[in-house]
Amino acid sequence: MKLIQLIIFFTLINLSVAAELVIPNANIKPEEVVKIQLDALQNNNSPYQDFGITQTWEFAHPSNRKFTGPLSKFTMMMKSGTYSLILDHMNHNIILVSANVDTVNFFVEITDKAGNKVGFKWIVKKVLTEGEFKDCWMTSGVSQPMPLAKSA
Repeated sequence: MKLIQLIIFFTLINLSVAAELVIPNANIKPEEVVKIQLDALQNNNSPYQDFGITQTWEFAHPSNRKFTGPLSKFTMMMKSGTYSLILDHMNHNIILVSANVDTVNFFVEITDKAGNKVGFKWIVKKVLTEGEFKDCWMTSGVSQPMPLAKSA
């Protein structure tokens, strides 16, 4: 009896954790894609370790995934070097730069956990090929950070 209860308990925990991830669909607008990613990265380890990175990976455009590799490689990239500034940042501001039928460009201002302000070019493209992501808006590129201001 206890074994069955444990199995049910862990199944429910796994379902609730998996349910937290937002999966790309054609109804999610480009700015919402960026917001979903940034909100998750702002609290990277909630509700579980590297949730924010995993959520961000969910919205990586298929063409971008070819360069960033599988989730494990993407996680290493996010935790090392300049992209780590995005993890657990204090706040962000998403600014629309330009939009056309299948590409939207944003400028994202982030205040990192040390209080430094940096900016990123964030490109979201609609997936035009057939497959599970057809007509979904997904991130195709994020620039290296550009310093905007140092903390006092």
